[in-house]
Parts: sequence; C-alpha cells; structure tokens
Amino acid sequence: MSTADARPEVTEIHDFYGRQYRVGESDRDLIGRSRSWQLGAAWAAMLMASIGQYGYGALMPVLGASHGWSLAMGGWLFAVWLLCQSAAVYPAARVRTVAGIRPAVTLVAGAVLSAGGLLALGLSDSFGLVVLVHGILGGIGAGLIYGTCLGVVARWYPERPSRAAFASGAFAYGAVPFIIMAGWFGAPADLAAFLVPAAVAVLVVVGGSATILRDAPEHWWPNHIDPRAWALDKKVNPALRHNRPAIRDYAPAELVRCQAYGVLFFAVTCATAVALFTIAYLAVFAISSGWGQGFAVASLAGLAAASGVIRTWAGRAGETYGRLRVVRLALYTGAVAQVLLLAGGEYRFALALFVGAVLAGAAAGACIALLPSLVESHFGEQPGLPNFGLFYSAKAIGGLVGVALAGHVVAAGGFPAVFLGAAVLSLLAAVVTRRLRQPGRPPSLVPTQPTRAG
Repeated sequence: MSTADARPEVTEIHDFYGRQYRVGESDRDLIGRSRSWQLGAAWAAMLMASIGQYGYGALMPVLGASHGWSLAMGGWLFAVWLLCQSAAVYPAARVRTVAGIRPAVTLVAGAVLSAGGLLALGLSDSFGLVVLVHGILGGIGAGLIYGTCLGVVARWYPERPSRAAFASGAFAYGAVPFIIMAGWFGAPADLAAFLVPAAVAVLVVVGGSATILRDAPEHWWPNHIDPRAWALDKKVNPALRHNRPAIRDYAPAELVRCQAYGVLFFAVTCATAVALFTIAYLAVFAISSGWGQGFAVASLAGLAAASGVIRTWAGRAGETYGRLRVVRLALYTGAVAQVLLLAGGEYRFALALFVGAVLAGAAAGACIALLPSLVESHFGEQPGLPNFGLFYSAKAIGGLVGVALAGHVVAAGGFPAVFLGAAVLSLLAAVVTRRLRQPGRPPSLVPTQPTRAG
C-alpha cells in the first residue's frame, strides 16, 4: 500500500476523568475538507429554522385580520409550535445517537415539515388545520433542524463550545430579513404570497445543507490539541479557570435523578417563558401603545438581531468569566429589559422600548447560547447533545406559560401585569441558579478520583 493510500492510525485514549477520546484522524481525513464546512452548513440551515419562532412575532398583529383569529388563538398556535419544536430536540438527538441516523435524513424531514407548516399558515383559515400542520408538524420540523445542526457542530468542535453558540445565533438573527419583510409586505391580503416563497426558501437552503452535513465519529478529537492536557491544564484550556468539568458523564436516566437537574430545568423554564412572551407580543404591544407597524417591526428585529449576535460573545465570555456568572448576569438584564419595555409603552418613550427589546433579546440569546456548555460542565459530554435536549424541552413549558397563558392575561387585563410578572420570573431564575451544584463533586476543590456517585 502506498503512503498516499495509508489511513491514519486511530487511537482511543482517556483523560484524568476517565473520558474517552478518538485521536489520529483529521477532519480532512474523514470528510475530505475542513470542518468549517460543517459549521457553515449548520449555520445556513439554522437561518431558515428561525422563521417559525422569531418571524411569527411579526405576523401576530395581522393574523387576526387575515384569518379572523383572536389574539389568544394566535398565542395558542405559537405555543403549540414551541412545544413541538422544543420537545423534538431530545428524541431526535437520542435516536440519531443510538441508531446512527445521518444528519441528512433528519434535516430533509425537518425542511419538508417546516415548509409545509408555513404553507398552511399562509393558505388556510382553518385554525384546527393550521394547528396540526404548522403548530405540530412544523414545530417538529424546526426541532429536527435545530437539534441536528447543534449536534453536528458539537461533535466537530468538542474543544470549542462557542462554535455551537455561533450556529445557534443564526436561529435568531436569521429571522431579521423575514421580520422586516413580514412587517412591510405581510399585509393580511398578501400573507399567502409572502409565506409561499418563505417555504420554498426553507426547502432550498435546508436541503442544500443536508448534502453537506456529516457526523464526526463518536468521541472524535482534533489533532492539534492534546485532550488530556485540555482536560487539566488551564494554560491549554483557559476556560478551566472558571468552569470545572463534570466529574463524569451522566446518562439521561441518571441525570433526571440529580438535584441539579431540577434546579437548572426550573431556571430554563422561567427564562424561556420570559423570552417567548417578549417575542410573541412585542409587536402587538408596540402597536397597541400607539406606534405604527414600522416601529413595531424595528423593535422585534432589534430583539432578534441582539439575541443572535450576542451568542458567540456569550460563549466566549462564559469561558473567560464563568458560564454561571454570565447566565446570572443575563437573567438580571432580562428583568431590567421587561421593566424598560413596560415603561416605554406606558409612557410612550420610544427609546426605552427599543432598548428594552434589544436587552431582552441579548439576555435570552446569552442564556440559550450557554445552555449546552452549562449542561456539559455539570453532566458530562454526550455526542449528539441528548442531555441538552432534556433541558431544552423546558422551553415547551415556557411557551405554554409565556405565550398561551400570557395571551389570556393580556386579553383580560392588558400588558402591565404580564411584563411585571416576566421581570419577577427572570429574577427568580437568577436567584435559583445560585443553588446549582455539580452532581458527584466531592467537597475538595481538586478532584482525586472519578466517582460513580449521583
């Protein structure tokens, strides 16, 4: 066999904590190109998946006129979409990991379901049909895209969690063009003509990404960094200065029995309820406060852009200053944002409302960006991110509280009580995170031996 045909030697090694790594193969050995192609393809697919979440907020003010639905009905449709989108992430990641399903399969399925949901939303006035096709099937499709893309990026960049945060950022700012076009061109009479091209764009872009995305082998590690040094040496891995790694890997069945699971799940539920309430009702609130469609669209676009752009920075800040510290700061910021939004609307202070929207988006984006690495640092590494999916499913409860329930409260008594309640929830989540502890970690500051304690 010639030297050119010789395959690289693959070695399985373990670090101090007993974690396994597969070394010896480069990204070019495995897929014939740089792993940055995987990041780029995942980023592009996430751009399209964002339409159903952030873009929906721009459509809320016109759904009543176009379909004859009440504000509460529009809220319930969004809540169903959120429930299905977030609930699909864990089973998709779990099944892909166990069965070895290729990313292309789940991406294509997600593209078809998401596009079908947008078509139903634009073409049908039947609330029940739209709930089924857009809310349930479209939500599942978006969850398949989201979970697949994050899982692929996490496997190709095990030493750089901020890359997953970069990909997830596209899930927010990717909707900005859609929000702007929906605000200016998505009039009640033109909704179908607007959503049909959006559905085609989802099929084309996500389908194109499916031809590129490939999974890295389980436990793969890049050649340019020694994983054993990365696990212990703060000079090699500066993130260790403020983020201790998990004591061991926890399987999902073990994870849910840990006290830390309940603490983090509750915090994520509160944070997502606040974020989703703002996304769903910001445009409606701005218009009801006396501003026109243009300012409402600009505020929602500012929220989405801030949520996306902040994610890469938040990932790096979490590595430098500590992930829990950054998350806690983001939650306090989110509470301030809700007060600013309310004050801006009640006293017709446009700058306060716009700044509140940007801060609300930044706070939500920082929390979501750091959630995968926060889960990893407490419960260990799981290829395909199934453990992350368990916590991401808290978004389903957040959607029911922050969108469906909040819609009824708004209809009954207006916005002030809901904005103040959202601020309290964000503060509560910040306080609760102070009780978050790594399961299995002994009292000593320096671990001695890997433990099996849960």
